[in-house]
Amino acid sequence: MVKVSIVQMKSSMDKEENLLYSLEQIKESAKNSAKVICFPEFQMSFSPTSQSSEELYSLSESIDGNFVSQLKKSAKENNIFIVSSIYERASSKPNNKRQSQRNFDKHSYRVYDTVVLINNIGQLVSQYRKLHLYDALGFRESNKLLAGSKLFTPVSSPLGKIGTLVCYDLRFPELSRILALKGSGSLIAPSGWVQGTMKEDHWMIMCKARAIENGVYLIAPNQIGNIFCGRSLIVDPFGIVVTDMGNKEGFDIVDLDLDRIDVVRKTLPLLKNRRKDMYKII
Repeated sequence: MVKVSIVQMKSSMDKEENLLYSLEQIKESAKNSAKVICFPEFQMSFSPTSQSSEELYSLSESIDGNFVSQLKKSAKENNIFIVSSIYERASSKPNNKRQSQRNFDKHSYRVYDTVVLINNIGQLVSQYRKLHLYDALGFRESNKLLAGSKLFTPVSSPLGKIGTLVCYDLRFPELSRILALKGSGSLIAPSGWVQGTMKEDHWMIMCKARAIENGVYLIAPNQIGNIFCGRSLIVDPFGIVVTDMGNKEGFDIVDLDLDRIDVVRKTLPLLKNRRKDMYKII
């Protein structure tokens, strides 16, 4: 059994406030013997549609900035593996007006929506830049965000090999399947799932489907409040909802039985029964 903490939070537009809240959740989760803690997308800050790309860029940081540095310190102090999210700065601002006019248009202010994975001794293990931007249902994330260009390679953790994807990525089953084929027994999907008609239904269906079709634990910490629907989930490899946080803010700690992954995959061998002679993903 591995104790996992899943955090559901209402990020404000104040980066420092969100960081302090995150550090509190880490400390309290570790006190309750959690070995892994998973935060939602937009952990660093809520970005309303009224916020310009320049404003979002100004609060973004590099991977070695203060936000991640503080999380790394906390991971070591609390002996816990952290899955976190930041707005990652993609490039530097122009040094002068001439450079600005020549090379730096408004699109240069976009940032990456990045997941960072930190081990229990405070080392950055890996990072993942969200591949699929939410340009759908009235939203256009590409106005502020840059899409990643690399698939995630599963990494070792107290949960065994884990893969990560972000929110809208859940709607693209190829990504989850590739992560499972590469060895992931658990998929962690930090999310900011927006409210709306049928949106909660889609959320539940997508999370369950990705877990069932790949025989994995699906851990999906979500934002609550602002424009988001909450209902952070952990779904087991057979599609059973282990926890549903509803509309509460804070964390839940759940014991996950890693042996269940092999048990389900033996009785429902979907990965094994694929017709690889007829189609190919990797």
